[in-house]
Amino acid sequence: MKLYRFSPIDSQERLIEAIEYIHFACHKLCVDTFGEYLPNAGNIGVFCHYEDEFSYLKGLREQLTQASDNPEQKYFKLHQPIIISAKDGVPETIYTHLYIRKPDSYRAQVGDIDFYLAQEKYNELKQSMLNGEELKGARIFPRSDLDMIEMYNPDVDALAYVSTNAMTEKVKVASVPTNLS
Repeated sequence: MKLYRFSPIDSQERLIEAIEYIHFACHKLCVDTFGEYLPNAGNIGVFCHYEDEFSYLKGLREQLTQASDNPEQKYFKLHQPIIISAKDGVPETIYTHLYIRKPDSYRAQVGDIDFYLAQEKYNELKQSMLNGEELKGARIFPRSDLDMIEMYNPDVDALAYVSTNAMTEKVKVASVPTNLS
């Protein structure tokens, strides 16, 4: 039995397959949670499960993205955006930034993407959740440095997040703690 859906990813073609899977799985999480597709932030994360896979994908990412002098940068700008065409109601999305995450034994998911809401709508959503309103498949992300709501489903091996557009732009340039990179 294979433990992870795509890992180890060992080719650019397999990486693109994983990205397409993450895209559709995360949009499913979004519509299941909110009843609609929220605007997509344009960044996608691929989660590694093996050290060799991480080394390979880090090298591939270096070919596909712009170089950075920030050794702890999380998202890297793609030379050529990855465009996923609309399908079965899921809107076309253009991914401009790629994140390759180190293996984490607590995260078996294939990857994640971010959605965003206007600041006022996000504040209302978060406050309602803080006030005890339950939203099936959503929880406030527990890291205080990232103001986000996580969308999840134990039957879907991807994660999605919603925050404000300002926050999604911030994570594209911010460094990530070394234990999560």
